Amino acid sequence: MQRLDAGENLFLLDVREEHEYEIANIGGHLIPLPELSSRVNELDTSQEIIAFCKMGTRSAKAVQLLRQAGFSKVLNLTGGIHAWSDRVDPKVRKY
Repeated sequence: MQRLDAGENLFLLDVREEHEYEIANIGGHLIPLPELSSRVNELDTSQEIIAFCKMGTRSAKAVQLLRQAGFSKVLNLTGGIHAWSDRVDPKVRKY
């Protein structure tokens, strides 16, 4: 989160469902987890990717999937969008 504030070139990957994205989002690129394996070509292996979801479980699975697909610079946003709301921007709605 501090790295985003510092202007680092990080790619936020939102692996929630579209209806969740409509409730609350932090500007990430939406690829729901069930679609990720078929849409992995939309991502750049050279860019650092921060995957997130509501609480961190689906994004942990996304990190594992991406690493198996050859991505080395991929991290999970621990606690997901709820943690973001608690630590970064309380205006981001929890649901």
